[in-house]
Amino acid sequence: MTSSAPPISRSSANMVDGEFAFTEADFRKISAMVHGDAGIYLPEAKATLVYSRLAKRLRALGLTSFKDYCALVADAEGLDERQKMLAALTTNVTRFFREPHHFEHLRDKVLPPLLDAARRGGKVRIWSAACSSGQEPFSIAMTILSLMPEAVDRDVRILATDIDPNMVAEGRRGIYATQLLDGVPPDLRKRWTTPAPGGEARMADEARALVTFNELNLIGEWPMKGRFDAIFCRNVAIYFEDDTQARLWSRFAPMINPDGALYIGHSERVQGPAVSLFRPDGVTTYRRTAGAAA
Repeated sequence: MTSSAPPISRSSANMVDGEFAFTEADFRKISAMVHGDAGIYLPEAKATLVYSRLAKRLRALGLTSFKDYCALVADAEGLDERQKMLAALTTNVTRFFREPHHFEHLRDKVLPPLLDAARRGGKVRIWSAACSSGQEPFSIAMTILSLMPEAVDRDVRILATDIDPNMVAEGRRGIYATQLLDGVPPDLRKRWTTPAPGGEARMADEARALVTFNELNLIGEWPMKGRFDAIFCRNVAIYFEDDTQARLWSRFAPMINPDGALYIGHSERVQGPAVSLFRPDGVTTYRRTAGAAA
């Protein structure tokens, strides 16, 4: 009589061929933690990406399996590593003046009346809601300074937030490799950046003074009390499920002043119940409708 080996359960079989055992059970635990912590949805198609990015963390920690890694990040003593796991799985793709039409819209349509009001004592508030390493809020700052060089002396401020503390620290540093400034218009680059040691460039003091960097989880609590004249939240919602996206758009609405702007990513759309809270005003650009206040 011929005997056959018992079938290998899917939960114990490796999802990815590599030096570390990585089972479906491991993937489910990691994806559940990332979803719970940051609202990011990781389908099974992302298993190879998860493995490749976290394998580096296993090597750094001297671990031999993803099972051990999951146990570490699930433990109260592994909170620091859990943050590093989230940072490793977060795609921080950014550049200065990415999607230029947004900054043109900000410069030509949104800022002129706001800055006129600021000259008369009014305030301007803009939120970069997923600022990564700072290129987006500094692009906003340079756009403002191009219209109002004395903005730092007025009540004009930019809030820049990100879930990744490493990215927030990079933004606060405000120093970038010179090649990263390729997207900055030459006149703005000449006026609002200065050379730094090691072939880098430092954001001018005027630009740095306009921006405040803080850590913030978009699916967590928001401590801000006032409203904003514009919110940039680009290429973040694509990592959320539809209901999480809808809640995000709906939470933004009462945070934006009437007719204020919302800028989102090129592959994102305001959908669901939040549709009535915004009106389109260009490519992936929206204005808050008058009745959307909380």
